[in-house]
Amino acid sequence: MRLCFLVEEHYRHDGMPNEVIRQLTAWGHRVDVVRPGGSLLRMTEAVDAGAHDAWVLKTVSGGPGLTLLEAAAAAGTTTVNDARSIRGVRDKALAAALGRGRGLPLPPTYAVARPELLREIPAAEYPLVVKPSDGSSGRAVHLVSSPERLESLLPVLAGEGLLIAQPYVPNSGTDIKVYAVGGELFATERCSPLHPDPSVRERRVPLSAEVAAIAAQVGAVYGLDLYGVDVLLGPDGPVVVDVNDFPSFRQVPDAAARVARAVLELARAGGCAQPPAPVPAPPLPYPLPLSIPAQVSAVGGDGA
Repeated sequence: MRLCFLVEEHYRHDGMPNEVIRQLTAWGHRVDVVRPGGSLLRMTEAVDAGAHDAWVLKTVSGGPGLTLLEAAAAAGTTTVNDARSIRGVRDKALAAALGRGRGLPLPPTYAVARPELLREIPAAEYPLVVKPSDGSSGRAVHLVSSPERLESLLPVLAGEGLLIAQPYVPNSGTDIKVYAVGGELFATERCSPLHPDPSVRERRVPLSAEVAAIAAQVGAVYGLDLYGVDVLLGPDGPVVVDVNDFPSFRQVPDAAARVARAVLELARAGGCAQPPAPVPAPPLPYPLPLSIPAQVSAVGGDGA
């Protein structure tokens, strides 16, 4: 197969996706790498319909990569993930509206185009978590303890574009990151970006049936196949606080091979595989059945 990976400069030297690209190349597939943030793009000629079996996006939110992926999708090329689905989670304000409206346990979310409008949020909602709607990798995430603290942060928040604010969910200082790849879910525990603690190391943990069901529902709601879900275990149960397309897949065993196989399967299936279905959690790791539509054939084997 011939694949095109859109890789932002931020991920130029990262294991994900470089190890996936090396694995696909070792299996005999051709992989072209485009760096949309570091190249002059002739947009009227950037997409050659039929030149690739699929395009894969690994870029920062707000970068030019998603625009190029959407151009490829408009030309009829398969994209991983679906370009519209990526747009739906990279805009955190839109993701909150979609997810909450479809039954996901997300916190109430406010959105403002200017930071001073955050003053209108009732004091009873504090503390707040405030972050850019197009943020990624923990950029510009602030825990705002009070309206007075908000006033001091307004100059810092200026220029961040659309912002979202959510009531803080009390937690233990760690969150659960669930990775979905190739019909499987893997859970890790890690330090919350709001409570940095160098002594807390990311580690794989068993995945409860409740969190597994939520993670699978996230894939169905947003139409994602390769994704990550950040979950806090709050006093009223699990709460989804972020969704990422094509995350790092840290701590996932044989991550490069698993992701490479998933990319090939999605490319062959036209990008229409469905997300994993929730099941009770046996010992790690464990497969979750991937339901393939009748008109699509599942692809197995070693990815060759």
